Amino acid sequence: MHGKMGDLFENEPLDDRRATGPVECLGLTFENDAARRAFFLEKLREKLADPEFRKIEGFPIGSDADILALSDPPYYTACPNPFLEEFLRHHGKPWDPAAPYHKEPFAADVSEGKNDPIYNAHSYHTKVPHKAIMRYILHYTEPGDVVFDGFCGTGMTGVAAQLCGDVRTVESLGYRVLGDGVILDQSGQPFSRLGARYAVLNDLSPAATFIAYNYNTPVDVRAFEREAGRILREVEAECGWMYATLHKPTAAQLAEAVARLNDGEDPKKLTQDTALPWGRINYTVWSDVFSCPHCATEIVFWDAAVDKTTGSVLERFSCPQCQKETTKRTTGRAWTTKLDPILGQMIRQSKQVPVLINYSVGSKRFEKSPDSFDVELVRSIGSKKPEYWVPSVRMPEGDEARRNDDSGITHVHHFFSQRNMLVFSEIFRSADFPSAKISLLGGYTVGLKTARFLPLRWVQKDTGPMKPHTAGTLYIPSLNGEQNWLNIFQSRVESTSRQLRNSSTLRWESVQISTASSTVISSPCCSVDYLFLDPPFGSNLMYSELNFIQESWLGILTNIKEEAIENKTQEKTITEYRKIMTECFIEAYRILKPGRWLTVEFSNTKASVWNAIQSAIQSAGFVIANVSALDKQQGSFKAVTTTTAVKQDLVISAYKPNGGLEERFARTAKSEAGVWDFIRTHLGYLANVKSKGEEMEFIPERDPRILFDQLVAWYVRHNFDVPMGSAEFQEGLNQRFPTRDGMVFLESQVADYDRVREKAKAPPQRSLFVTDERSAIDWLRHFLKKKPSTYQEIHTEFMQQLNIAWKSHETRPELDELLAQNFLQYDGPGDVPAQLHSYLSTNFKELRNLEKDDPNLRERARERWYVPDPNKAIDLEKLRERTLLKEFESYRQAQQRRLKLFRLEAVRAGFKKAWQARDFATIIEVAKKIPEAVLEEDPKLIMWYDQAVNRVEEQGREA
Repeated sequence: MHGKMGDLFENEPLDDRRATGPVECLGLTFENDAARRAFFLEKLREKLADPEFRKIEGFPIGSDADILALSDPPYYTACPNPFLEEFLRHHGKPWDPAAPYHKEPFAADVSEGKNDPIYNAHSYHTKVPHKAIMRYILHYTEPGDVVFDGFCGTGMTGVAAQLCGDVRTVESLGYRVLGDGVILDQSGQPFSRLGARYAVLNDLSPAATFIAYNYNTPVDVRAFEREAGRILREVEAECGWMYATLHKPTAAQLAEAVARLNDGEDPKKLTQDTALPWGRINYTVWSDVFSCPHCATEIVFWDAAVDKTTGSVLERFSCPQCQKETTKRTTGRAWTTKLDPILGQMIRQSKQVPVLINYSVGSKRFEKSPDSFDVELVRSIGSKKPEYWVPSVRMPEGDEARRNDDSGITHVHHFFSQRNMLVFSEIFRSADFPSAKISLLGGYTVGLKTARFLPLRWVQKDTGPMKPHTAGTLYIPSLNGEQNWLNIFQSRVESTSRQLRNSSTLRWESVQISTASSTVISSPCCSVDYLFLDPPFGSNLMYSELNFIQESWLGILTNIKEEAIENKTQEKTITEYRKIMTECFIEAYRILKPGRWLTVEFSNTKASVWNAIQSAIQSAGFVIANVSALDKQQGSFKAVTTTTAVKQDLVISAYKPNGGLEERFARTAKSEAGVWDFIRTHLGYLANVKSKGEEMEFIPERDPRILFDQLVAWYVRHNFDVPMGSAEFQEGLNQRFPTRDGMVFLESQVADYDRVREKAKAPPQRSLFVTDERSAIDWLRHFLKKKPSTYQEIHTEFMQQLNIAWKSHETRPELDELLAQNFLQYDGPGDVPAQLHSYLSTNFKELRNLEKDDPNLRERARERWYVPDPNKAIDLEKLRERTLLKEFESYRQAQQRRLKLFRLEAVRAGFKKAWQARDFATIIEVAKKIPEAVLEEDPKLIMWYDQAVNRVEEQGREA
């Protein structure tokens, strides 16, 4: 596997990036860029020879030759970048505690689409549009500042940092750039300056950093297109015959072609015979073959389950032999045994057959069922051994990587059809410079067996029938499309060309990229000006497994030891995930200058992961100041089609307190002065005004209860007790700070708020705060009464309410659990409930005066959650109570002395039930497991506990 890339690139200049004149790099001058690269490659080679260097956390799995071949030091290394300190020393600015810096959090919600040539050039599992990131960078930084992204993926943060110096791109965001470089926001206020920022990018995945390198490096577009054209011509001449098919042949022509092929004639020569009517295949649809559970007849899924007229796929279909109905779940797979020419052994795989060919003759497209020549051509290609290197490695153990083992898809090359593997390896060999290589790898998913053929889109030919694999999986569908790899490469080249033409302002000296773990960053303390992080979120995506095919071709694999993920195979639970993320945030905190900002883009539907991320951020020392929404507009496949996926990501804004606060707190932590110094400092970091459209929004972070929670978190992290209680704190706030609409401000801030408030149509509406399960239910009830909504609509708003107010001791139930136990969802059948009918008819003109059984009304109401009427609410409450009592019983039986996490609602329900049963001992027993502060602050619990103690004492006296 290793060493193949080294054979291609070792000691060769990058033709499409080569500079002919003198080159400056990190304070050194070189005769040309080839000399620069040779110099730093030798430096990197020396580092690779050091055993200690390879012990750095996250060091990728690969040979020295492959790492050197892929790297372009000092700007990009396919391993930990040993030139980072030099880069920061040359380009960064030392931290100056006296230098003025003050920024409110970027509190506005951001919406940026994905339809941009730069964004679309290369695919990846998750990406934040670079224009969205630009808004944050422009807000928090100035030209020349250094931005760090420790989970860089495709390097959009680097692109965003560089394009902050491009007038056209900045103005496309709706900003205005003055002649002196001052940038005005939409309200006409100056907020930043035009100019590129430097970026330090890091990722654990070699595939990710290689894409990031190509995204952030300037390329001679003409040279790239010239080389890509050469590759296409050469590979077309060598492999084009594999995509040949006969166009409406006569019976004699078909028989002749098959006979000549069977007689051993070279198929390349045969397909050049102009006497036969040839077409060029665009794609071939392959179908699973199943075995009927009733008569064992083979069932071709395409023939039995696809309605060719409507393009729909039937859930139930009939066996062509016995005519009995069956489904995919009840049928077994049909199998085929064949020689694997790469492994050199017989293998058993689930059977698939070609069922549809889309091909072109000139500029016209045609479709046909495969004929005998097509079948024979596929058979002959199937036994052909590749002339060039192909990775034949076993898919790694993992939650995702071996999901296809049961169907015999066990090695990397099995994810390609034999034809596409041969062509891909030929293009890969010919693409001997990075831009061509990344164009090939950037489109590889649509050329795998994981590519989905969508019959409905096949009918709607204008939209195209082929889609890459379902995002985040290596699932091979029952109908997959074998695309022409020559067409794919040409399409990716065109996409890359558009990206290059739209990123002409990029400079390679502005970005440095490293391949390593973010748990250890070789950067000096307080050396970067801003952090933008889009980390992995729990079990959302198995990055190392999804990247394995790409990385196998590159010859360098992700080191999974430090991968922040929930993964059964890696034996990583939410606890291990939180631990690794905490280590990453601690490193990020260390390298960030005091007083500067961290932005974390969050995308996960699980409350447990949301809690883990916030816990990691705060444990590292950051203070959270705001949570807003990031709408990437074009959702993933899952986000578009399922009700449990979330279309809007959340953005956490947090800051590293300045050194002055830390020093003062060390002296005043045990007195009230420490409390008010922290609050005064924290208020200075909060947004003065938050608006959505023309409406002012309540700023939760300025709520007295949230401020107290932040204070407690600050003191706990510093291992001090808060020197006052909640009531005393509230009183102190009222005496020291002005309040407006339930929010606390500094004297210097309140004038700005008042000025906007006077012009607003209405005061900001104070939301119900979600601090525990009970208040979460109250908030949901208030929200759904006002607006019955789908899961997606509820989730985005609900997650923002959780922010930092949730009580640290209380288990956070999932949103879907709260909804199922307390509310109802309209699923379609029957009349639309009164609440939904009222809401829809009031808010949508086209739905007014419709009956409750009207199809249009029912469709708009489908999957919306709403507040049940009193009769149904009783049934829900009984169901909920049973669930809570089961939870309470687990607390009672728990062996630990103290419960660290629990549901207060379950304890309340259990105490109530025990009281009714006069089981006072259980109340006292469980109460002892609850922290005293929690027990004393909850009026219901303390009431039952006190009464239980009294009754036990009375029983003792009576005995």
